[in-house]
Amino acid sequence: MTATLHVGEARGRWVLLATVLASSMAMLDGTVVNLALPRIAADLDASFAGLQWILNGYTLALAALILVGGSLGDRFGRRRMFMIGAVAFTLASVLCAMSVNVPMLIGARVAQGVAAAILTPGSLAIIEASFVPDERGRAIGTWSGLGGVATAIGPFVGGWLVDAASWRWIFLLNVPLGIAVVAVAARHVPESRDPHAGGRLDLPGTVLGALALAGLTLGLTEGSPLLAGAGIALLISFVGVEQRSAHPLVPLTLFSSRTFAGTNAVTLLLYGALAVVFFLLGLVLQGPLGYTPLQAGAATVPITIAMLLLSSRAGRLADRIGPRIPMTVGPLLVAAATLLLARIDTSSTYVSDVLPGVVLFGLGLSLTVAPLTATALGAVDDEHAGVASGVNNAVARTGQLLAVAAVPLVAGFAPGDAVAGDDLLDGFHTIMRVAAALSVVAGVVAAWTVRRTPKEQAVEPPAWHCAAGGPPAPAEPVAGPTR
Repeated sequence: MTATLHVGEARGRWVLLATVLASSMAMLDGTVVNLALPRIAADLDASFAGLQWILNGYTLALAALILVGGSLGDRFGRRRMFMIGAVAFTLASVLCAMSVNVPMLIGARVAQGVAAAILTPGSLAIIEASFVPDERGRAIGTWSGLGGVATAIGPFVGGWLVDAASWRWIFLLNVPLGIAVVAVAARHVPESRDPHAGGRLDLPGTVLGALALAGLTLGLTEGSPLLAGAGIALLISFVGVEQRSAHPLVPLTLFSSRTFAGTNAVTLLLYGALAVVFFLLGLVLQGPLGYTPLQAGAATVPITIAMLLLSSRAGRLADRIGPRIPMTVGPLLVAAATLLLARIDTSSTYVSDVLPGVVLFGLGLSLTVAPLTATALGAVDDEHAGVASGVNNAVARTGQLLAVAAVPLVAGFAPGDAVAGDDLLDGFHTIMRVAAALSVVAGVVAAWTVRRTPKEQAVEPPAWHCAAGGPPAPAEPVAGPTR
């Protein structure tokens, strides 16, 4: 399929709507669930480790299988797999809402993760394959901004639902979203696939990758060096299998691009930092500080405002000046934000101690997310959009998975015990400082590795425009990954 859609035309807007709604379902379940954890713990008698697994069951399945999801879309049609993922995610959300104990909820969350692994890579791959080259940055910026808004506004809506009804309603919220995604995709989203995709799926790589992540997660969560070591050994075996495979799950040649490799390193570090901030901030606000779920959700509304106003602009900025500066400055702002949040204690007020960190956090995210996503996809040729999207998403989820799993070890929490009060605050302070360090390293890596890709150079806008928001002159993209 030749990319022909424009952001400003009706069909282009419908495609963006479908992809934004689909991504929002997956993103909401990464933020709203954090907010509901105290109520889930009380209702289902969950330990701290149980709360970790309610998050990590979803993230583990998503991280382990998202590469397969991208590959299936490339082979069998991105729209087809996108719609299958949306239906499965909706059904799994209903199972989450019906859960009567922690194991059942964890199992339903794993099912959600499997569905999200099919759904999520399709969103970006559809955009990359459908929109004309010189509008992809704008389209991805719009997708990322609106998706980020859903991620940020989710705690507010979720907090209201938890307060007014039950934590179960945060999962039922996915039902109307899933129905809308399927309806819009069936009517408006064009089908696309990789014409060169073929051969068997890499089942050995899939199994080894999943087992490696499971071993690392269990090892970190339980504080077991043996399990963590087994996970590392399996990860090394996974790389060896991928090097020898005729049809690898992860084509390691993609990482011959310094920009692609660097962008994924930034993704791993930054999303790890973000995961622990969102995981612990809701617990601290509702625990030692005594916020209700609605108040804790409302506390993050400034992130919504920043993402809404700035993400699309950040995507266009990266199109003009290149992604390196936004991807360097953004993580540094996130680092500063986490250090501000590390000041929170039982005497903190929202305006003086929470709000500054939240505002700066939103600014850093807004500046980083759209350029990061566009750069990861722009560093490879169009035919590998699905697998590139899958790799970048898998890296993001792996960063989140391992960071949350490492919280007890880094914070000094005893595995399996309940954590509250001063112990929770002390661990929160430690984790915020570690998150700041990870974000600083992410900014340094971006400054060192990220450059303009050939596709970005080919569509670089001229020095002038006919209007402030006018599109650049069209240019033919240059295919092939960079080095």
